Amino acid sequence: MTDLPPNTQNPEDNANNDVAQELLRRLRQKQGNWVEWGTAIASLLKTGFNPQEIFEATGFEPIQQNQVVVGSQVYNSLEKFGVSAETRSHYTTRGSDVLYELRLLTQEERAAAAELIFVHNVDADEAREIAKAIKEFSYFRTLPEGFSAHPGDAVAHQVWKLARQNADLQQRSRLIAKGLRFAHTPGARQKIEQLLTDFTTVPQRPAPILPFYRLEFEEQLPRILPVVGELPLSRQDLQAVPILTEIEPFRLVKFSGEQAWVPLPGWQVLLAAEDPVVILANSDRFPIQTQSQTGPVVVVIDRAQREWDASSYFVVENGGELDFQWFETEPEIPLLGQVII
Repeated sequence: MTDLPPNTQNPEDNANNDVAQELLRRLRQKQGNWVEWGTAIASLLKTGFNPQEIFEATGFEPIQQNQVVVGSQVYNSLEKFGVSAETRSHYTTRGSDVLYELRLLTQEERAAAAELIFVHNVDADEAREIAKAIKEFSYFRTLPEGFSAHPGDAVAHQVWKLARQNADLQQRSRLIAKGLRFAHTPGARQKIEQLLTDFTTVPQRPAPILPFYRLEFEEQLPRILPVVGELPLSRQDLQAVPILTEIEPFRLVKFSGEQAWVPLPGWQVLLAAEDPVVILANSDRFPIQTQSQTGPVVVVIDRAQREWDASSYFVVENGGELDFQWFETEPEIPLLGQVII
């Protein structure tokens, strides 16, 4: 392997070049722990290296790079909210895959989730379920009866809801056992235990499958949309984009100032939108996926559509950042726009 990947221009500043060379060497020799690897890779990416170049110089595959970079960012946020020394020590040597699953939580939620996951010694798959439960629980303005704000109760509530929707006694028993395992307060434990004698089932409303549109005809008329930016974004970022006025018949757009734009085909759902804007994200932000591989996606939001319906995803504010969420029932939090594509 070469120190610098092919066709990579050396930085003008020799000091920066020396730092990059040293980071590549440490990664190539697997020096330090995985948190330091993630920090080093993030630094190289900022200086202009792309994932393929880092792979060729160090042997770290792009998917592994993403995991340790994101995982190290989550790890660094744990210290701000006082996780125990045992938890911090545990994640110093292992757990990049587990902490990666906590990336969509707020920093405070990450710390609580990491502590819970360490105590119960769960793997990455179960960590993903725990993160999902904590995230959905955070949308309650008023805590559900019997459950506290503790992350263990958040998991117990998710399991309680799933158990009530399940008529299969074996599966229901498995869920009850899991709920009792994670329940933190007596109230949550009591709610789970009630399911041992109450066999009433509540019909489950399936989450909608998001439509993925593919351009079929080149002659489709595009629509030009303003880009809010790439996640993470704030509510202010979404609201700062001005309402777009189009001039027919060619949907001409006039604008003065700094603004990014993206053209999309003239699908009917897009042409019918009143106030569409674009957010750049990754497809794994959505819980229901029809795609086998994750990757960058363009998410179109109609800011004019803010009334809840059970067949749509919406943009909401979660921990000061924008998030996409489906609600089985009408939520108590403000909806900032509907996801239409």
